[in-house]
Amino acid sequence: MSGKRSVDAKKITDFAKKFVGVPYKYGATMKEAPKFFDCSSFVKYVFGHFGVELPRSTIEQAEFLKKTVKTKRGLKIGDLLYLHGTRGYYTKKFPQGIGHVVMYIGNGKVIHAGGSGRKAGVKIGILFKVIKKGKPLVVIKRVI
Repeated sequence: MSGKRSVDAKKITDFAKKFVGVPYKYGATMKEAPKFFDCSSFVKYVFGHFGVELPRSTIEQAEFLKKTVKTKRGLKIGDLLYLHGTRGYYTKKFPQGIGHVVMYIGNGKVIHAGGSGRKAGVKIGILFKVIKKGKPLVVIKRVI
């Protein structure tokens, strides 16, 4: 994280919600934001708006963030859940691979950019349903 800025998690999630419906594009670049997002560019863009710099890819973000949340019961608003996806990227630290990231927004819900077809885009989903859709949870990281 760049700097020791205090960032309000509710402000972050409220800002993230403004992008519900923005189209998903695999590999979307930061230059394409906020017109298109993929999961990691969405997270990078939202946190970047508040001065929190994150790496571009899911696996780089998971490796970069130092604070790990041990269980889903310990979730706080703004936490990032890294999931194994259909296109997982692998490292020694995460040999099971990481291919998707979602942000916890409270009350058992997450916001993320993903999907396919007409349902692709930034959307709010129910945490346990997102994790059950063939994307097992790999690690939870706390940004703020």
